[in-house]
Amino acid sequence: MKNEGIEGTERFLSPDKGNGLRAVRHFAVGELVFACPAYSHVLTVNERGAHCEHCFTRRDDLFKCGKCKQAYYCNIGCQRGDWPMHKLECVAMCAYGENWCPSETVRLVARIIMKQRVTTERTPSERLLLLQEFESHLNRMDSEKEEMNQADIAALHHFYSRHISDLPDDQALTELFAQVNCNGFTIEDEELSHLGSAVFPDVALMNHSCSPNVIVTYKGTVAEVRAVKEINPGEEIFNSYIDLLYPTEDRKERLLDSYFFTCQCTECTTKSKDKAKMEIRKLSSPPEPEEIRSMVRYARNVIEEFRRAKHYKTPSELLEMCELSLEKMGAIFAETNVYMLHMMYQAMGVCLYMQDWDGAMSYGEKIIQPYSVHYPAYSLNVASMYLKLGRLYLGLEKKTQGVKALNKALTIMEVAHGKDHHYVAEVKREIEEQK
Repeated sequence: MKNEGIEGTERFLSPDKGNGLRAVRHFAVGELVFACPAYSHVLTVNERGAHCEHCFTRRDDLFKCGKCKQAYYCNIGCQRGDWPMHKLECVAMCAYGENWCPSETVRLVARIIMKQRVTTERTPSERLLLLQEFESHLNRMDSEKEEMNQADIAALHHFYSRHISDLPDDQALTELFAQVNCNGFTIEDEELSHLGSAVFPDVALMNHSCSPNVIVTYKGTVAEVRAVKEINPGEEIFNSYIDLLYPTEDRKERLLDSYFFTCQCTECTTKSKDKAKMEIRKLSSPPEPEEIRSMVRYARNVIEEFRRAKHYKTPSELLEMCELSLEKMGAIFAETNVYMLHMMYQAMGVCLYMQDWDGAMSYGEKIIQPYSVHYPAYSLNVASMYLKLGRLYLGLEKKTQGVKALNKALTIMEVAHGKDHHYVAEVKREIEEQK
């Protein structure tokens, strides 16, 4: 495939940012800027049987691979389409049985190696940026990241060396893993549940802003980039690499840790939303600055502790952890404070898992309004919260509230996903069924 570029955009050198993407024509809000098929993708193990391994379609009547009996497909066409990649795992899964457990990143890198061996020209996902051009930031990795990289390389050798002849040497693998960790994407559904991992080179060309003018959504294994603000010719096209809920200091730390740059966007320099995000309870005697700083430290620690606890605590223990942290933080933070919202969101997730619908609904109701304030206008986080709430309301036979919440989700989704997306059609159908 020749280097055709992407109509309406061009690659350029962005001041202080390296390569970037800019518009050469006007894009209206909701307009598709470009679509990019995955260079390589892998379905997460937890979604096997619910989504097609090849196209990520969600359906009930999938059939499984006759050999490994673990990969599921829509039809013979999808199975054939996936075979060049699946055969790599199929034989290994049969050989290792229950001991087959490479991480998603290892599985993705194995597929990239196989794809690179049979691909000689630019792929449709590399119209502007080749995968080989990805930044690796190897010189900026700390010892913890280096250890994780070495563990991934060891796992790749362990699970794949019998099935991929002549794996690249350790230096090449170190760079490839670092490139994928810096430039990979997680594919999510309409409620932001994790479906899998992929690389989209052209999408990775876009630089970050905490006030982005585009949003990335997925139609199966194709990434779609849509304008969420008016974009004029000559303007740089910015995506967001991170969850935008948190205050400036947190966002900057996350970006520096994961992507090795210090964000200088307008939102980071003005800190315009920080006061609302860090709302303090109205008390007769306001807390001292050090008390607030101490509570922020506690909040950040408990968020990290909860992330780890998900792997070994029971749902009821996790819920108790959320409730105790909310009680402690609530002595200083207002309910609209983003650290309170974070733990409420975790609590809501646990309630949904435990099928405590009323508990999930009560947390969702506290979250939704502050989310609408803290996030940008067309946010997938806000849309997914309205969706979850709407579906909860309908399940609890609160029809009016359910339809209202689904309509609010739809307003955002029609811009973010596009009016012709199957997720949009699904939500419209849910609303129609209530009439």
